[in-house]
Amino acid sequence: MPFTPSAYNTYDFANRRHIGPSPSEMAEMLKVVGVQTLDQLIDETVPAGIRQKDALSWAPLSEYRLLEKMREVAGKNRVMTSLIGQGYYGTVTPPAIQRNILENPAWYTAYTPYQPEIAQGRLEALLNYQTMVSDLTGLPVANASLLDEATAAAEAMAMAQRSAKSKAKAFFVDINCHPQTIAVIETRAQPLGIEILKGEPEELVADQVFGAIFQYPGTLGHVRDFTAQCEALHEAKAVAVVATDLLALCVLKEPGAMGADIAVGSAQRFGVPMGYGGPHAAFMSCRDAFKRSMPGRIVGVSIDANGNKAYRLALQTREQHIRREKATSNVCTAQALLAVMASFYAVFHGPMGLKTIAESVHYHAVRLRDALVAAGADVQPAAFFDTLTVRVGVGQQGIMAAARHRGLNLRKVGTDRVGISVDELTDEGVLTRLLDAFGITEPAPTEVERGFPEALVRESDYLTHPVFQMNRAESEMMRYMRRLSDRDLALDRAMIPLGSCTMKLNAAAEMMPITWPEFGSLHPFAPRNQAEGYHEAIADLTEKLCEITGYDAFSMQPNSGAQGEYAGLLTIAAYHKARGEEHRNICLIPVSAHGTNPASAQMAGMKVVVVKSAPNGDVDIEDFEAKALEAGANLAACMITYPSTHGVFEETVRTICEITHKHGGQVYLDGANMNAMVGLVKPGEVGSDVSHLNLHKTFAIPHGGGGPGMGPIGVKAHLAPYLPGHPEEGTDGTVSAAPYGSASILLISWAYCLMMGGEGLAQATRVAILNANYIASRLKGDYPILFMGNRGRVAHECILDTRGFAEVGVTVDDLAKRLVDNGFHAPTMSFPVAGTLMVEPTESETKAEIDRFITALLAIREEVRAVENGEISAEDSPLRHAPHTVEDLVAEWDRAYTREAGCFPPGSFREDKYWPPVGRVDNVHGDRNLICICPPPEAYAAE
Repeated sequence: MPFTPSAYNTYDFANRRHIGPSPSEMAEMLKVVGVQTLDQLIDETVPAGIRQKDALSWAPLSEYRLLEKMREVAGKNRVMTSLIGQGYYGTVTPPAIQRNILENPAWYTAYTPYQPEIAQGRLEALLNYQTMVSDLTGLPVANASLLDEATAAAEAMAMAQRSAKSKAKAFFVDINCHPQTIAVIETRAQPLGIEILKGEPEELVADQVFGAIFQYPGTLGHVRDFTAQCEALHEAKAVAVVATDLLALCVLKEPGAMGADIAVGSAQRFGVPMGYGGPHAAFMSCRDAFKRSMPGRIVGVSIDANGNKAYRLALQTREQHIRREKATSNVCTAQALLAVMASFYAVFHGPMGLKTIAESVHYHAVRLRDALVAAGADVQPAAFFDTLTVRVGVGQQGIMAAARHRGLNLRKVGTDRVGISVDELTDEGVLTRLLDAFGITEPAPTEVERGFPEALVRESDYLTHPVFQMNRAESEMMRYMRRLSDRDLALDRAMIPLGSCTMKLNAAAEMMPITWPEFGSLHPFAPRNQAEGYHEAIADLTEKLCEITGYDAFSMQPNSGAQGEYAGLLTIAAYHKARGEEHRNICLIPVSAHGTNPASAQMAGMKVVVVKSAPNGDVDIEDFEAKALEAGANLAACMITYPSTHGVFEETVRTICEITHKHGGQVYLDGANMNAMVGLVKPGEVGSDVSHLNLHKTFAIPHGGGGPGMGPIGVKAHLAPYLPGHPEEGTDGTVSAAPYGSASILLISWAYCLMMGGEGLAQATRVAILNANYIASRLKGDYPILFMGNRGRVAHECILDTRGFAEVGVTVDDLAKRLVDNGFHAPTMSFPVAGTLMVEPTESETKAEIDRFITALLAIREEVRAVENGEISAEDSPLRHAPHTVEDLVAEWDRAYTREAGCFPPGSFREDKYWPPVGRVDNVHGDRNLICICPPPEAYAAE
């Protein structure tokens, strides 16, 4: 008999990777929801008037074919030795860190550590990062990372403005700062009305400014002592900021010793690949008096319910955007995963190892300088760490070409100079090729003098804490990384049902290419013809995102969702200005919007007018229309989230867009909930003009414990000319350090789109809606569902109303901590309504895991009911004592419930149960006794 293979559904096979429930499980879930088919559920959930007409067009690739295609595209990049510098350097990622951190889902699938009891491992790693930054910069307080060096510098400017006692309105920028840093500072300053004064450090007139920033070492290599400038600024009641290099600070005098108030920079060269621009962890440190003005997150040390040491996010700075339009920053996510990598790089090498690397880099730079000078070259500066600038006159292009011929990229400086930045990868072979490009055949000398004066030699110790002194045998390092990851609850252990933050699968095949050297080793300012693979990937991803959204153009520059909001509003402002309508400055924002929305509008120089919500949670259309009418010719924009923040497809979205356009405004549709729209609704077709997409939510980039993220913005054609530019491309409006933001992780979203195909992406959206409605249907008898659409359906998330439990003393915190005992991360708490839980299961979760979660919530409801019935008090119940640790289990037990009830509630696993390493953390103690660097061991004993 003839043989033919069995039927094989490529689409189904490719997409079951991301889609959890099987077809038979979906059928069971649909029965519970009360519909016959998935199409019927979608029809009851998504208004017919906004549904897209055409299906997404491209077919899926199998995993094998995807990786084959990625190899082909990677091969179009040309990996050269880039000595361009400018804030990006070659570095060695220790394989132990690459394998155990960057490629380990226990680290890259973790959520931001808002629930500290289940995040002790990454919180310790981030505390190590803060300690590293604090020690090296010589300033006592550091945060747990920012987005990139340029945006950190802009944040420092804003921080200086609110911290300075000076009444001046201008900010001084050292012209030796990196060009992209200057560009981002100028972008940030313009809508805030800050005047930027640029010049050499010696040209600073301190009483004219509220602050100043200096680059150390400078972009062309200069190493200066800024003590005099810091003193002058302090006399004028102004603030001194130093943008610096952590590796250089292993041998150079630290900014704190010069009197700097704030230090910023990038930790990229601590083991994080260049990746054509990112992601990389920026840092910020400051003196103690400024700590409450610091943007981003700060990890602090507190105690738990048993008095044991416990880490947590400290101070109000961990979420500036809670302050909404009064916020001074819109920082939401940062670069936690990359900060963890950099901290482990410091632990791996220790202070002596870092100093050795820094000295080796400097040694090679001095040898290069001496060889060039001996051959008659004009080399600057006189004092340097790793960067030289060589005057070559009309021979600039020839030298650059000769270097490229030898596999080297140099930096073009002006019309007659080249810049050379040596790094950790520089060796004898690189030096020989470099000298050969200059026509020098003599080898570089081996006996040299230091390239900077004795007065700038670092005298203070750093990284003295025992964690940086540990035995660096790989066995010990591996075990330390494993111990920390075991303390955490990430997506590799259990569902993370966070409403508004979409913790979906990050498939292994999508993650693999980012560590390939063809993608990881490219400098963001390398010649474009060396990055053809990147540009092919970015172009195809852009084309697919345009098809998905109905927009006409995208900018990939914003490297977080909040950056995307900011960039989108700046694009709108630039559009109005070009039309002679610069007076348009009012932005209408619903009261239910994400807190980053009003924070971003404030940063973009807009006046926020808050719009009421109707009783069902929708935008109050009458109030919206009245406020749009009142704003009149001054209306710049409105910002809406769709589906709404409360998890419903509002029927009036087209009306909101029409009202805004009638008054000359532009519609910003926040793309945070795009995972409920892909394949079903195109925001660009319902009337919106611009959206950002959280690629780290909808498009499978992992959350990484609080970053990385990407927030590219899509716009309609009339806004395209006003998208962000970059100094490397000769354009302005720069919002991030690199032209394509964190370019390397765009590959993840591209791979996701390629493997899913258009039909698969739409199915993922449909199943996300099914999973949310299944949970709502199962729970609505025990937990009121706060908002539902006109036909009784939720979108991709549902809000459980737990406010009534407060009448018997049970808080939403109690429920969140009790879920830890069940082995779950809590849903989003108290957003958008205080005292509620917002649940988003995503399409990735199987029915079994969703049922386990439901079992846990139903059991918790019974525990609340026992309190309501007077069977036990809230204080004595397992709810108040949660989460339960192994220490609780083995300690003397005098509680009003059994060990079994406390430690093994329904829904929890017994064989491989997750045990939180600490009990409930005392937040108040941590804020009153702020410790944000690794304290010496004796401090814990004193505690």
